[in-house]
Amino acid sequence: MTATPDELRSRLNDVRTEVSKAVVGQDGAVTGLIVALLADGHVLLEGVPGVAKTLLVRSLSRSLSLDTKRVQFTPDLMPGDVTGSLVYDPRDAEFEFREGPVFTNILLADEINRTPPKTQSALLEAMEERQVSADGVSRRLPDPFIVAATQNPIEYEGTYSLPEAQLDRFLLKLVLAVPEREAEVEVLRRHATGFDPRDLAAAGVSPVLGAEDLRAAKHAVSSVGASADVLGYLVDLARATRQSPSVRLGVSPRGTTGLLAAARAWAWLTGYESITPDHVQTMLLPTWRHRVQLRPEAELEGVSIDAILSSIVQQVRVPI
Repeated sequence: MTATPDELRSRLNDVRTEVSKAVVGQDGAVTGLIVALLADGHVLLEGVPGVAKTLLVRSLSRSLSLDTKRVQFTPDLMPGDVTGSLVYDPRDAEFEFREGPVFTNILLADEINRTPPKTQSALLEAMEERQVSADGVSRRLPDPFIVAATQNPIEYEGTYSLPEAQLDRFLLKLVLAVPEREAEVEVLRRHATGFDPRDLAAAGVSPVLGAEDLRAAKHAVSSVGASADVLGYLVDLARATRQSPSVRLGVSPRGTTGLLAAARAWAWLTGYESITPDHVQTMLLPTWRHRVQLRPEAELEGVSIDAILSSIVQQVRVPI
């Protein structure tokens, strides 16, 4: 029996509870990942080493009963190591396709900026097309399918920065900060009492939602409406980024549709039948912070993209 929208919302809230049994102090990132799943988008997780990026994705996958695979991106990683490749079978004297780790529900692409552009492009093509082509045959990826890619913001040696066109393929960029003092004390308390991050079952993380329920939730999100005034507000915000004197590259139309999708998912998750300006403002930073490029002089002055976007939100007229 298909669950009602209220039941689905309740189970998704339970997902946050389950993830919190393993991850402390990253509630915003958990919510962002849930929004991305509902909006069928990919996520870029940025944070220094040791803030539970990998544990977060593993815990979320377990609570959703979804298959997950992890790829550690390195300079020698080849495209076929991610998407799969043709392998010769001597028994049948023919080539067969061996699926790569991209054939999963949630792919954890660890340190995506440590692999060369050729391998990055192979993954990003799979993200966009939701399929892998080899030997003239296209193979669909599972549904749901999202990529949660991590990158370290403080290391640049031996890295290959994602170009703007590829960054634009990610729906959200979530920044995982070092937890507050109380949260870090709780992390240590759990480890002192025997918590093992490699054993999520022992930590009590249990599945509360399945792939079928998630597909039903995504279908429910598609019914969330948007008035003409709110759509105009979205466009006005995007145009303001393109006209800002501190910005070299503003938000593209793809970024505008991405914000609409994220706002609809957040509106449904919070029980609304249509999006409001508040939903747009809530999702604006994670949806646009990686799509805006500053002018060199603004970077030299220490201006941050988040500050520019926050200023734009305050300046653009809100429809009443």
